[in-house]
Amino acid sequence: GGMLAIGPESEVGAFREFSRSMVALYVGGMGARGKNFYNTLFTRYGYEAEAQEIQDLYLAGKKQEAAAAVPASFLEETSLCGEEGYVRERVAQFAEAGVTILNVSPVARTLDGQKEMIAKVKEMCS
Repeated sequence: GGMLAIGPESEVGAFREFSRSMVALYVGGMGARGKNFYNTLFTRYGYEAEAQEIQDLYLAGKKQEAAAAVPASFLEETSLCGEEGYVRERVAQFAEAGVTILNVSPVARTLDGQKEMIAKVKEMCS
């Protein structure tokens, strides 16, 4: 699921950025050229040129450069990372678009912090 981090941007922005290398792995390195489901999906999301660049860099062994090529807008679109009001607004937008299930991966410095985030999102969905 998408990354979930609720808090000040100065804290949660680092969590969102952390996912760059994971996205680069999936888009660039999960399968041969032309046979990578995630690269195809990334393209369908409107990031055709970026998908090609990420894959080219990743397959050339330039993993850090591939991660840097992941657009910030994609990270923003596929995560719920921000202050509580921002996350609440995004959850409402998902509901308005017809989303009925949120699959999120909470990230926090403690297990209790993760539990608190899940409780907040559960309340936002009620």
